[in-house]
Amino acid sequence: MSETRFYAALPARGVIEITGEDRVEFLQGLVSNDVTKVAADRAIYAALLTAQGRYLFDFFIIALGDALYLDAEASRLAELQRRLTLYKLRAKVALSDASARFVIAVAWGDSTAPALGLAGESGAAKEFAGGIAYIDPRLNALGARFMLPRENSGALQQAGFVASDADSYDRHRLALGVPDGTRDLTPEKALLMESGFDELNGIDWQKGCYMGQELTARMKYRALVKKRLLPVAIEGGDVAPGTEITQDGSEAGEMLSTRDGRGLALLRLEAVEAAQNNGADLKAGAAIIKPERPGWLKD
Repeated sequence: MSETRFYAALPARGVIEITGEDRVEFLQGLVSNDVTKVAADRAIYAALLTAQGRYLFDFFIIALGDALYLDAEASRLAELQRRLTLYKLRAKVALSDASARFVIAVAWGDSTAPALGLAGESGAAKEFAGGIAYIDPRLNALGARFMLPRENSGALQQAGFVASDADSYDRHRLALGVPDGTRDLTPEKALLMESGFDELNGIDWQKGCYMGQELTARMKYRALVKKRLLPVAIEGGDVAPGTEITQDGSEAGEMLSTRDGRGLALLRLEAVEAAQNNGADLKAGAAIIKPERPGWLKD
């Protein structure tokens, strides 16, 4: 049986370029992961938080040449650049929107990493078609990500990948229970420890201080997590993002991104336990919500 590997461009993603001799130190004091680990052969996933420890932005950090690049949501790219510029102060860095130069793409399916000549570990990276290819730092099963010069955007098809689309990749993501930016993480409200950032390699616990670190660390070490972002099966009808999920008439959570009977929901853990152990249904309107436990989730 022949192997099938797919690729898709992600037009909802954009790119910020960060240049200057202080670029690593500048980001290191701001984001949740260890920027010193980013290199030509490694990419990372990270978040920028409020001072109170609430989610603002998440992105991938890539090194190419003498610059760092952020793969982030295109619709919020200008706001991310503005926010980062506020913290620039005297740092010797320059930030610019590089979305006109680069396209973000993904690939998934059979033996994606070996097909690209990449090691299988999360974040493993290499130059590819004038840009960079890397195993998704969050979860190997997601496949690979790419930042490619727009003039080389056909390189994946030339490498034997079959053209697909962003919707198909979204189904793949939802099947694995991985959040997708502000579709699943509410700015100034979501918490990293409720949203899988620890398990999805978005936090480095050994690095120095960063903005919002205190609350994140306290939730981890004092076991204060009461809610979780979980994959769910939706039975009995469509459910719009933002719909309240109830259990026995009481609020139990909120539906987030959905597609084709699957989705992600932020759920109270005690409600999940009651659904699993006592048969107390979780409902969103007329639909029944069936929470699942992704293989990557810690206890």
